[in-house]
Amino acid sequence: MKKIIVIATGGTIAGSGEDGRTTEYRAGTIDVSDILETIPQINNLAEIEMVPLISVDSNEMNERYWIKLRNTINEQAKRPDVDGIVITHGTDTIEETAYFLNLTIATEKPVVLTGAMRPATATSPDGPFNLFQAIALAANEKAHDCGVMCLFSSTIYSARNIAKTNNHKIDAFGLNEQAALGYMRDADVFITNHPTTKHTLHSKFCSKQFDVFPKVKMATYYAGSDTDILDALKHDCDGIVVIGTGSGNYSQAWMQKLDELAESGIVIVRSSRVPHSIVFDEQIFDPKNHFIGSNTLTPFKARILLMLCLTQTRNIEEIRNAFFRY
Repeated sequence: MKKIIVIATGGTIAGSGEDGRTTEYRAGTIDVSDILETIPQINNLAEIEMVPLISVDSNEMNERYWIKLRNTINEQAKRPDVDGIVITHGTDTIEETAYFLNLTIATEKPVVLTGAMRPATATSPDGPFNLFQAIALAANEKAHDCGVMCLFSSTIYSARNIAKTNNHKIDAFGLNEQAALGYMRDADVFITNHPTTKHTLHSKFCSKQFDVFPKVKMATYYAGSDTDILDALKHDCDGIVVIGTGSGNYSQAWMQKLDELAESGIVIVRSSRVPHSIVFDEQIFDPKNHFIGSNTLTPFKARILLMLCLTQTRNIEEIRNAFFRY
């Protein structure tokens, strides 16, 4: 029987509140091992070993926790008796954690993140079935070398392309113009696509040790926006992800200010506030070729990739290439 490590980090899946309600609950207050005990047939899937790591609302997740989680995954994945790893996580920032891990962990063993939209004390919570399927996915040979995955509502998502698209439905996740990796029916796994960008052991970041990260900040453009936010962000800053309109667009005043910041050494990535957007290099909004298009990455994932790139280089062309490869 396969051995699966379940790493608990908190979130709604381990949340509790008034019986039956889906709101007004506290995340990360229930032991995930208690949830496992409520799942029929779970012990027929795999031998499960719990690793409690942290217990937080996912809005408290940060780079320090990411490093701790990444190191724990690498540690557990080295064990010859371990076949796969499942992480329970809050849904609000799960896509960011998943993408960071996708770029930095050093294993081809299946790593699957899952969570819930309803707390464990709600009527018909969704967490137990998501956890059941995540464990089944991590124990399946088909899931090897697929990069970090997320499992929700019987859909297998790649860490790079998953995005939370709804804040109140169980089926709360979608994709950024990309197909899902596959789907599940109960414990059966159907992989229909494989990642085409570099991940895990194929990533240049997987062997690097991290302590602190360069500071990458974000600025959102809106109609009538002045450049004060850019002036405020430039202090103690290594990079800025601009969340523009349309294809990563902004005013002439913003373009001039961003050119100044780029010439001062701050690396600028252009992204978009539009869901399902693609941002390429653009002469109209970047005539001096100072900036980097985020490609199909969301602004939040663009920040993570830029942050990791800046641990190795400040060369614009090298970073630009990374946005196509990762």
